[in-house]
Amino acid sequence: MLDQARAALTPLLGDCTLSLVQTSADVHAPLAPLPGEDRWTPDRITCCRAYHWMSGPDVLAMAHRIAAPQATLAIMGDGSLWTYEADWAWALRDLIQRYLGPRRRAGVLGDYPEPVRPFQEDLADSAWSEMTEHRVPVTRSWTPEVVLGYLRTTSFAGAELFGERHAAFEDEARALLSELAAGGSLLAEAVFTVLRARRPGGSR
Repeated sequence: MLDQARAALTPLLGDCTLSLVQTSADVHAPLAPLPGEDRWTPDRITCCRAYHWMSGPDVLAMAHRIAAPQATLAIMGDGSLWTYEADWAWALRDLIQRYLGPRRRAGVLGDYPEPVRPFQEDLADSAWSEMTEHRVPVTRSWTPEVVLGYLRTTSFAGAELFGERHAAFEDEARALLSELAAGGSLLAEAVFTVLRARRPGGSR
């Protein structure tokens, strides 16, 4: 993902500097400034479709430590095919469960742990308690092959979870999705939610 980000962003940088760091979000610390440079503090921190994998309160505390006084923090996402409310998505989930069991998987290490409480409550109990919520309806059109490619990237239906049965699963999923696709398209209605937060009074 970092390689993809570098390839996409490098042509747009101009005179700007890009630093990509791979680390656990809750323990992240900014890189030390070069001699003669000011310490960098971010004025925007975003977390898209990933906060549920993190130690939320620790990440919010880290962001409070490193961000500029007037910084904005955003937590955003729109669920996944596992949660989409569409007949074809439900049928696909049923097929996945027939192969992998009833619980949502979280990679090869176990089942998906549902968030203990809403993200809004994490923000309300943190330094980032000044929050607004924005909800944007989204309609996505998928083809069966795009769905299969997407599933290979997920923690709940990646190829490694199926082992030797992955090819059989994909054959069955492809047939199911092709049958359910109206005119070749599989539509999914979702809501992209953005929680935009600041610290009251721009405090640090």
